[in-house]
Amino acid sequence: MMATASDLGLTCGTLPAGEWNAITDVPGVRVGHCTVREGEVNTGVTAILPHGGNLFRSKVMAACDVINGFGKTAGLVQVKELGTIETPILLTNTLSVGTCQTALVREAIRLNPDIGRTTGTVNAVVGECNDGPLSDIQALAVTEAHALAALADAHEGAVEQGSVGAGTGMTCFGFKGGIGTASRKLSLGGGEHHVGVLVLSNFGRAGDLVLPDDRRPDPRQRQDAERGSIIVVLATDVSMQQRQLARVARRAGAGIARLGAFWGNGSGDIAIAFSTANGSDHDEKRDFIPMMTLNDARIDLLFRAAADATQEAVLNSMLAAEPFVGRGGARRASLADWLREQKSAAERGAPGAGRRLP
Repeated sequence: MMATASDLGLTCGTLPAGEWNAITDVPGVRVGHCTVREGEVNTGVTAILPHGGNLFRSKVMAACDVINGFGKTAGLVQVKELGTIETPILLTNTLSVGTCQTALVREAIRLNPDIGRTTGTVNAVVGECNDGPLSDIQALAVTEAHALAALADAHEGAVEQGSVGAGTGMTCFGFKGGIGTASRKLSLGGGEHHVGVLVLSNFGRAGDLVLPDDRRPDPRQRQDAERGSIIVVLATDVSMQQRQLARVARRAGAGIARLGAFWGNGSGDIAIAFSTANGSDHDEKRDFIPMMTLNDARIDLLFRAAADATQEAVLNSMLAAEPFVGRGGARRASLADWLREQKSAAERGAPGAGRRLP
């Protein structure tokens, strides 16, 4: 049974979670997965849709923050320049970025035949992490059909976490990593709003993980150099400017750091943030467009939500993942199992319980 941080009493901050404790608590946001497990291949695709309509025609305000740039993402240069996202966001393994990008372009052209003809081209957004230690990444197993399957699977409500979709072959702090999500509920302007986070976790040195209660789990893995990556996707229904979204995206780094990561030289740590509140009409005819925006004096609430939800989403990505055997027999332990063993040891009164595996 899937465990979550809140189930196990691991509290990240004081703000309440949304109904699903997921990025899908932001109204309209959808998530889908396609998992590929064939022989030595353990990989997949995860899709995040800011809304269920035509994103090229109705873009969302967006920004990104590159915490450490050892990554091969697609589309972020234009997101940073123009401040919008106009396709779903796909997450996959490092060598499948091009395939997923092509799938997004084909789908956008299918929905908008004028792309590249009588209107501009389309900027597909793809994030990646390297699942090579647990998957035959050289097989180039992800196809456009897998990307389309993840898009077709996208839905509102509960989000499957752990070793699923793009998270199938990922490692985090020496434990099994993958897809994780969390959300925070906010009160602003007399109404209820949300910040939701979804992570693809594949980072952190074995033994460096620090839990919210200060325990330091030991996965009994070799302490290699920090060479992993994490993609953080943040969504909100708070009306914000691109500048403000970039500042919120940057606070994902605080949530990552709380867990013991230091963003090593070989780590690709990238955050993408979007708001569903301020759309951009591709066919807008007006010269001036009115826009409501958050008062900067209130933005600390979103900073806190971004840090807390990122921290919890990473923990959930590990807690939802079962023990895993990947390419060449490489094994990854489950953080949930470590916590269960610690609880059992404490109940037996075993020495050292709460610090290391007995």
